[in-house]
Amino acid sequence: MRIAVVGAGLIGRRHIALVRADPGSELVSVVDPHPAARDGHEVPGYAGVADMLAAVRPDAVIVASPNRHHAEHVMQCVDARVPVLVEKPIADAPADAASMVEAAEAAGVPLLVGHHRRHSPIVAAATEALRDGLLGRLVAVRGSALFRKPDGYFEDAPWRKAAGGGPILINLIHEIDNLRALCGEITEVQAVASNAVRGFAVEDTAAVTLRFDTGALGVFLLSDTAAAPHSWEQTSAEDPAYPHHADEDCYVLAGTDGSLGIPTMRLRVYTGERSWWEPFRTSVVDRSGADPLAEQLAHFRAVARDEAAPLVDGREGLRTLRATHAVAEAARTGTTVSIS
Repeated sequence: MRIAVVGAGLIGRRHIALVRADPGSELVSVVDPHPAARDGHEVPGYAGVADMLAAVRPDAVIVASPNRHHAEHVMQCVDARVPVLVEKPIADAPADAASMVEAAEAAGVPLLVGHHRRHSPIVAAATEALRDGLLGRLVAVRGSALFRKPDGYFEDAPWRKAAGGGPILINLIHEIDNLRALCGEITEVQAVASNAVRGFAVEDTAAVTLRFDTGALGVFLLSDTAAAPHSWEQTSAEDPAYPHHADEDCYVLAGTDGSLGIPTMRLRVYTGERSWWEPFRTSVVDRSGADPLAEQLAHFRAVARDEAAPLVDGREGLRTLRATHAVAEAARTGTTVSIS
C-alpha cells in the first residue's frame, strides 16, 4: 500500500520509520512546510497536502501534523477520497471533529484515529481479564501519567506552549481513550489544573476525577513536569525510546473480587472470604508482546482495503475528544461537567 505521511515531527518520524519497515507498505511522500523536515526521506516531499495529493495520489495517508491542522488535512484527504489515519486528537475542537466524521461517512472514506494503545497487548489482556470477571464488579480506577518533558520538547515545537498543546490534549487524551476502552463510557468529570511550574499558557499538571457509566469511579494524576516514572511510556516498554521501569504500574483497576495492576499485570484476588483481614493470591496475567503502532499500521492497511472494520473510527475519536475536552472545561470552570 502506497502511503504518504503528513507531518514529520516527533510522531510523524515514527510513522515514517514504521511505513518503511512494513513489508506491506511503501512510503511515497512526506509532507511538511519545513524543507529540513520533509527532505532527506528519499521520496518526493511537498509543503502542502493538496500538492501531494495532486502529484502522488497515495492509497492512504497518515496525518501527524500539529493538532490545529488535523481538521484541514483530513478534510483534504476525504475530499480526494483517500483513506486517512489521523493522529490523536482527531481535532482541536469537538465541532471540527464532528464535521470531519460526518464528511468522511458521507463520502464513504475510512477515517481512523491514532489511539494506538487500543492495539496494545496490555490493553487486550486487561480487557479480557475484566470481561472474564476476574475482578468481580469494577469499583474504582487509579491512574497516573507523571513524567518530565525536557525543555527542548517545547523549544523544538513552540505550539506545545499554546492553547491545544498542553498535556491534557497531548497526553491525557491517550489515558482517557484507554480508560474508555477498559472501564466504559465516562459520564462525568471534575478537575483542577495548574501551570505554576512552567508558566506556559497551558497547564503542566492536572488532577481529575471520573464517573463511568458502570458506576465505577476513577482518579487520575497528570503532569509533564514531574520527575516520576509513573506513566504508560515508562512502564509499558512499548516504546524503546523511553527507559523501562518494570516494577511500576500506571493504572490500578479495583473490583469487588480483586485488583489488576497495569502494565505489570499483577492480579490479586481473594482465595476465601472477601475481607481486608484475608490475604490475596497474587499471579500475573499473561500477555503477548507487540508494537501497538506497527499493529495499528497493519490494521490501517486492512481497513483501507475494506478487509476489516475500524477499531478506532472517527466517532470513537470524537467520543474520546469530547471526554478530554470535558476535563479541560471542568478545570477551567471548577464545575462538574457531564458528558452526553
